[in-house]
Amino acid sequence: MQRILLVWLIIATASMSTPSLGQQLTTFILVRHAEKVTDKSKDPALTSEGNDRAIRLATILEKTTLDAIYTTPYHRTRSTVEPVAKQKGVPVVEYEPQKESVIDGMLAAHAGKTILVSGHSNTIPEIANWLTGSQTFTEFDENDFGNLIIVTVITKGNSKVTWLRY
Repeated sequence: MQRILLVWLIIATASMSTPSLGQQLTTFILVRHAEKVTDKSKDPALTSEGNDRAIRLATILEKTTLDAIYTTPYHRTRSTVEPVAKQKGVPVVEYEPQKESVIDGMLAAHAGKTILVSGHSNTIPEIANWLTGSQTFTEFDENDFGNLIIVTVITKGNSKVTWLRY
């Protein structure tokens, strides 16, 4: 009886984390914008350190196929992904942050593909939480620019996360 229960538990657990036939894995690569100028403007540019980080992101993703690149409508988020977009020949599309329906739309439009999303200290953790169906990720510290969160989604709420620093 214990053996049957153990086998059932293994099968149930595996089915929650393994795509079924016909399901596609969609990968979101989530980054906060790189270091920004602190000039009190509403739409600051990147610092030289931020530009270096944007180039480092392009280097890290050099061998990664990207099907879409999204950014909020700010200079700092766009500048963070521009080296990647130029390298890949993928257009940068603006999205409206903090709207779950927009993230659902990305997931539906790019099912089975890889998407790079550039956002902010509050929006990137929110997107990760939405995709994972959890509240694991909290707002990044204002001086923390090096998070790279990769969320592989089977279905919303059924995903795997790899959290890196760059």
